[in-house]
Amino acid sequence: MKIPVPVVPFTLQFFFTTMAGLLLGAKLGFISVMIYVILGLAGVPVFASGGGIEYVLQPSFGYLIGFALGSFVTGKLSERHSLLLANFAGLGIVYSLGMIYYGLISNFYLGTPIGFMPLFVYCVVLAVPGDIALCFAAASLGKILLPLIQEGVKI
Repeated sequence: MKIPVPVVPFTLQFFFTTMAGLLLGAKLGFISVMIYVILGLAGVPVFASGGGIEYVLQPSFGYLIGFALGSFVTGKLSERHSLLLANFAGLGIVYSLGMIYYGLISNFYLGTPIGFMPLFVYCVVLAVPGDIALCFAAASLGKILLPLIQEGVKI
C-alpha cells in the first residue's frame, strides 16, 4: 500500500514489518519479512515500486534489508523492553541501512553523487515523521494483540 505524498512515498511497509517482529518474535518475524523480500525479488510486485531481481540496484533496497533486520531487533528487544523502545530501535536499523545503501548505490553504481546532508534529509528527515507515528501505532496495537496471542486467542 503506497500513499502518494510529495518527495517520499508513504507506505505501510515499516508498520507491517515492525508488527511481524512484535507479534511473531525475532526469528519468525525476520523469516516472514525475508519471505516478503524474496517474493518481491522473484518478481511479485510487493515493493513500493514493483518487484524483480533488479530491485537490488534500486537505492531504496537498503530499506528492505533494514525491514528484515529491524523486525529481528524489534522482536528481540520487545521480549525485555517496552514495545515502543523496540519499535524505535527497529526504526533506527531501517533508516541506517536504508541511508547507507542509498548513498552507496547513488555514489558508486548510478554515478549520481550525493553528500551526507542531502542524503540525510532525503532518506531520514523527509520520511521519518510518518514512521515515528507508526512506531506509536504498532506499540499500541501490539499491547492489545500480544496478550491475546499469548493466551492462545485466535485472531
